[in-house]
Amino acid sequence: MPPAEPRVTVLVITHNRRDELLGTLDRLAALPERPPVVVVDNASTDGTAEAVARRHPDVRLLTPGANLGAVGRNLGVREVTTPYVAFCDDDTWWEPGALATAVALLDDHPSVATVTARIVVEPDGGEDPIVAELRSSPLPRPPGLPGPALGSFLAGATVLRADAFRAVGGFSRRLWLGGEEELVAADLMAAGWWLVFEERMVVHHRPSALRDPTRRRADGIRNTLWFTWLRRSPRSAARRTATVLRGVPRDRTTAGALLRAVAGLPWVLRERRAVPPEVERRLCLLEAAQRESTARRYVG
Repeated sequence: MPPAEPRVTVLVITHNRRDELLGTLDRLAALPERPPVVVVDNASTDGTAEAVARRHPDVRLLTPGANLGAVGRNLGVREVTTPYVAFCDDDTWWEPGALATAVALLDDHPSVATVTARIVVEPDGGEDPIVAELRSSPLPRPPGLPGPALGSFLAGATVLRADAFRAVGGFSRRLWLGGEEELVAADLMAAGWWLVFEERMVVHHRPSALRDPTRRRADGIRNTLWFTWLRRSPRSAARRTATVLRGVPRDRTTAGALLRAVAGLPWVLRERRAVPPEVERRLCLLEAAQRESTARRYVG
């Protein structure tokens, strides 16, 4: 019998993390699911593309010539021919069997668009603090939903329906990177999809030392505000904005992020499209957990 056609493709975006990426690709190549792999190299200058071509010639390698941030995933999804796509970062990797679990869940539950995994942090092997929040999500869980309902997802730890992702337009070029998932998640929910957490799926994360936490914090603050103004009701947007402003550090990085957020108001107002009331109710239920979260902090 010929091998079954693959049902899920792993998509990795990377920028100047050659050695970490190669380690991730080694692990992905050893998975029993044998998924096809697409790598989008966001204009690395450390020889990433050449190293991938030499060591993993079976990987579909895309080199857009610019650092597209999360939008690199949009480019990669265009190349995906399987019904599902497993997002992966260059410092994360899927545990054997996790992708098969995701495929079975998505096959059996046609109303589910995203399945987020349990995240194990290496080298210690403990759970990421965000996992407890995913596991105890306050959102109502309709009968038949295979796991806790979520209001967003984590791109480096989630398997998605490729067509659903494409239908909502993928990640925003404006947001670039840093909390970019919230906008896609809200648009998926507005289109009638469910987002869930699955305990049996595991993804490993060894946080890279090659990151700019200050840039990530600034972009995260800006993007949280932009998402809030783009999709929440006026009352919720005002409340959430006040909560964000109370929780961020008082420093130059925050000031710059706020100025960039305000500078984007003209396009935000042009593109604003509030979510339906049912989705707004779900997002309101998440606000207490967001305020009390120890895993979601603007640091760096």
